[in-house]
Amino acid sequence: MLKIVDLHVEAGGREILKGVNLTVNEGEFHVIMGPNGSGKSTLALTLAGHPNYKVTKGGIFFEDKEITNLTPDERAKMGILLAFQVPPEIQGVRIIDFLTQTLSEIKNLDASEAYNIIIEKAKELWFREDDLRRYINVGFSGGERKRLELLQALLLEPKLLILDEPDSGVDVDSLSVISRKIEELHKKGVSIILITHYGRIFGHIDKEKLKVNIMRDGKIVMRGGSELISMIEEKGFKAIFGGDNDE
Repeated sequence: MLKIVDLHVEAGGREILKGVNLTVNEGEFHVIMGPNGSGKSTLALTLAGHPNYKVTKGGIFFEDKEITNLTPDERAKMGILLAFQVPPEIQGVRIIDFLTQTLSEIKNLDASEAYNIIIEKAKELWFREDDLRRYINVGFSGGERKRLELLQALLLEPKLLILDEPDSGVDVDSLSVISRKIEELHKKGVSIILITHYGRIFGHIDKEKLKVNIMRDGKIVMRGGSELISMIEEKGFKAIFGGDNDE
């Protein structure tokens, strides 16, 4: 489904990604881990088409079509969805209006049908109907923001879901429901790339299905299974990098 070939990316005049190679097949669940500054979030934003990240070499292919130079909305229409590490506040735009319009346009639902679906799905992520009348993420806690990102994914069911640190700034209860919903999406056939520092988010996810990729200095330097997550949780990245890294 997704193929990243020798991807080099720069931002602000500095090269951040230095030759990333990754293949994600349909229905696979990939985890990307690595110390701060290794390029994980840059990779996520580049896959989504963020204009501040310039591809200088290599390419990105989705369902056999090169998307390296496509705009974010073109990628979204192909079925790629990014859940942000820090979801932005959008003053003046109510959640329910945004979600209703999104479902109406992407899934060709009439407004009343879309509204009813949104209300029901929102309950699964602990949102009341009144919550959906608030402006997008304005005054939201970290857990509320991440649950709203997951609500969008549940409603749209993208072909590829990229989750940039869905566990950061999240309390234990929110983390539990988020991890369950991620597993639910994967069971429905959604391909997933999940970026994280920690293994705690996998409490409700089948670790045996995970394909783990370790990043360092702008490259994927190691691949394996859930045993890598356990090693990092127990000993940190020093164990992975042979003791020459401080994280």
